[in-house]
Amino acid sequence: MNYVIVDIETTGGSPKASKITEIAIYKHNGISIIDEFSSLVDPEMKIPEFIVRLTGISDRMVENQPKFYEIAKQIIEFTEGCIFVAHNVGFDYGILRHEFKSLGFDFRRPHLCTVRASRYVLPGLDSYSLGKLSRSLGIEIIGRHRAGGDALATAHLFTMLIEKDPTNLQTFVQQEVNPKILHPNLDLEVLDEIPSKTGVYQFYNEFNQLIYIGKSKQIKNRVDQHLRNTKTKKGIQMRGEIMRIEYDLTGSELIALLKESQLIKHHTPVYNHQLKKSRFPYGLFDYLDDNGYLRLHLGLTSKRTEIPYLSFSSKKEGVLHLEKMVEEYNLCQKLCELYPTKAACFHHSIKKCNGACIQEETAADYNTRVESLLNELSFNGDSFYIVDKGRHKSEKSLVLIERGSFVGFGFAHFSFQNQPIYKWKRYIENSTEDRDARTILNLFLRKNEKIEIIRF
Repeated sequence: MNYVIVDIETTGGSPKASKITEIAIYKHNGISIIDEFSSLVDPEMKIPEFIVRLTGISDRMVENQPKFYEIAKQIIEFTEGCIFVAHNVGFDYGILRHEFKSLGFDFRRPHLCTVRASRYVLPGLDSYSLGKLSRSLGIEIIGRHRAGGDALATAHLFTMLIEKDPTNLQTFVQQEVNPKILHPNLDLEVLDEIPSKTGVYQFYNEFNQLIYIGKSKQIKNRVDQHLRNTKTKKGIQMRGEIMRIEYDLTGSELIALLKESQLIKHHTPVYNHQLKKSRFPYGLFDYLDDNGYLRLHLGLTSKRTEIPYLSFSSKKEGVLHLEKMVEEYNLCQKLCELYPTKAACFHHSIKKCNGACIQEETAADYNTRVESLLNELSFNGDSFYIVDKGRHKSEKSLVLIERGSFVGFGFAHFSFQNQPIYKWKRYIENSTEDRDARTILNLFLRKNEKIEIIRF
């Protein structure tokens, strides 16, 4: 298996608005570099001054260099049969595909992103930008922000990644979508416009019926996975029915989760029902036993009328979460139905339970801790905003919790924080609180302790 490690310098901006000024490609056989190709490129447009300062590539340097169409055939031949590798592959691959598209050629290669692969193979680093990652790994970049220097550094990084974890690295290879297995009227050019950003996406069939709703932190990659699905019968069936794709960016993963849940309930798409069935079939409930102790119970939400404190996609997930809460709040395993026994629970024998299971601890003392947990799961009746990423750099997202209840979410220009907090509500689009919304909020806040919260 051969790879081509690619870096491209451009006039800046998006693939549609920019042109290539330099390209460098290193061919790699999975062990080391075996060949290379590089060239400055005449972009046939003026290079912006800020790009000149960043890359050092000026109009004079490229005026006598080949235009892209003059080296296009060489690039096709050099990359033939190889996996396309780049640091932030969506940019370089997208630029190259757009340049070839302007020539009437559909350039497609399996591709791999060394940013995503590095996060998996080399977890826990402070930054995965090429410059900082190279410094932390002792890779010298000779010619930063030049195609040759950045491509060579990426090639050295790729060598480290493939040496460290060759098997799992292959899971990051994105195979190209085969048009022959898709709906004949699906516009493949639309796929190229889908961004690798956080949001919600919708699939429609040829009758303009909404058949599936999903969310992802990288919409493009997730949509591609659907269109390449060969594993499940229903997934393959849905893939063949998709004729139109729409998406909404949210910036915030939390809003993507909330919006996905909201839209699925409103539209009830056929494949969300078939593929997911019940999103959170198990819930956490409480009840008072005959001895006055507050007990926690994991049960099917379909058999209860009240809204659970938390909901889970499986009983196993609920048990694991409840076990953590038992540890954190020093609760009794028996009274949380994690240790069925007529005697004391196991935690009591190792002095991690105060004896509520055998009434050594009073109900009043024990219930205080249970109520403390339940109050936290109900946001303690607090009012606050969750402030997160927006859909673009000049924007922030807002999720409003008022007196312990989810109100809604919205977006505002980042300068909104200069306004009095009572004016922030103008940005909120009201939603209906339900068991799924509460669960999504609780789980998100527990997993993202550093998220910005503004209380009022």
